[in-house]
Amino acid sequence: MTAYDEAVQRYFAAWNAATDEELEKAVAAAFTEGATYTDPLADVRGHEELAATIDGAHQQFPGFEFRLAGTPDGHHDIVRFGWELVSTADGSAPVAGSDVIALADDGRITSVSGFLDRVPGA
Repeated sequence: MTAYDEAVQRYFAAWNAATDEELEKAVAAAFTEGATYTDPLADVRGHEELAATIDGAHQQFPGFEFRLAGTPDGHHDIVRFGWELVSTADGSAPVAGSDVIALADDGRITSVSGFLDRVPGA
């Protein structure tokens, strides 16, 4: 497994954390303290704001989990990958996107630039 794959796995562990305690630990494992996350709906910095953004997604889409779509691709300290938000009940995936992440020397994420490719009602 490459450093890119490991970073992406930690990223999804954070986005799929089931409890507040798991979320706090997963965010710290995946992201540097000053990491930024920017997509069309959010522009946040730091562990606390990242955790709040992730929790907000869980509140908006209960019973869904984020899943990798395809294979991560990277060079230098940059990784890109696709994802889907999938219902654990019926497998539907109403939301999909792609993210580009930058990695610190320790393999944690310093920034995320997210794009929404499919959203409900759009």
